Amino acid sequence: MLSNNSRIGGPIPKFNDYHLWKALYYLDDEESIGRKKLSSLLDIGEGSTRTIISLLQSHSIISINKSGIILTPTGMDLKKKTRMDIAPISIKGLTIGEYNFAARIPRLAHQVSYGCEERDAAIEAGATGATTLVYVNGGLIFPGSEYRVDPTIENEIKSVFNLKNDDVVVIGTGTDMKLAEIGAIVAGINIMGGLKLSRGIKDIISTRSDNSELISLAFAIHDLVGGLPVCAKNRDNLGVRIENGAVIDNAYTGEVLEEVIRSGTTIRRIATSGPYKGIRVIVTPIELDNRTIAVIGVVDIRSMAGIDNLIRLHEDDEPFKL
Repeated sequence: MLSNNSRIGGPIPKFNDYHLWKALYYLDDEESIGRKKLSSLLDIGEGSTRTIISLLQSHSIISINKSGIILTPTGMDLKKKTRMDIAPISIKGLTIGEYNFAARIPRLAHQVSYGCEERDAAIEAGATGATTLVYVNGGLIFPGSEYRVDPTIENEIKSVFNLKNDDVVVIGTGTDMKLAEIGAIVAGINIMGGLKLSRGIKDIISTRSDNSELISLAFAIHDLVGGLPVCAKNRDNLGVRIENGAVIDNAYTGEVLEEVIRSGTTIRRIATSGPYKGIRVIVTPIELDNRTIAVIGVVDIRSMAGIDNLIRLHEDDEPFKL
């Protein structure tokens, strides 16, 4: 049981194209790598790493054996097509952030207009911004103009990258080096047209996901319905129960939740036992490919006319079963 004062969760799994690209960056077709090491390198949780591995495997980009994960020929081809040189960089007067990280995208200057799209992509990913430069006729210029970069800054960038005509340099900036790196890489991926790896609900929730992967969705519903109690459960694992912005049970199930899993239909019912006795509950299935993979329910405590506060059980009382 978790403390009522400690809300856990957030956007789980939390990853974007940056993490997918970095996974390709760390993997190769010869030396395998384990899931835990990949999770550490990507600096994300094992749940998100499992989701990334599943996504890459579904696109035949990786193969998994007893020794770990390796890139397939398809994966190696994608890695080559999305290659960027990356490095932290120290420059002043060009960007607005304290920390800067640069990415060189080969031969794609023709894909850049004014740099606004790259800046917006970086900001959306959490960076402060991104500055885009193109290398043409032996010099770095601002895209959409003929303005040359200051020679001191250009020399600093050239000391990091071996530039060739039509290369693009994106400098991500952020409040820390990690965010600056994310900004540069996401902007670079945007220039390349994206990784083109489709993602959907099956990449976030499956029948066997642990309850941590339901917490983000459960909290979203909890906030959406104005803080009403919410319960959520995968088909094959125990679930979570949320009240007042906190997880109060992270190994939860109940009669109505299980019934909805079996029937695959929404159930609206008055609870007959527990602290919500006499209160309306609504539980609905989450479906994928015509199969119920999880369920989520809301307790409508607004139907408790004249009662201002929830009735809570003591630890030795029978737990409420939604």
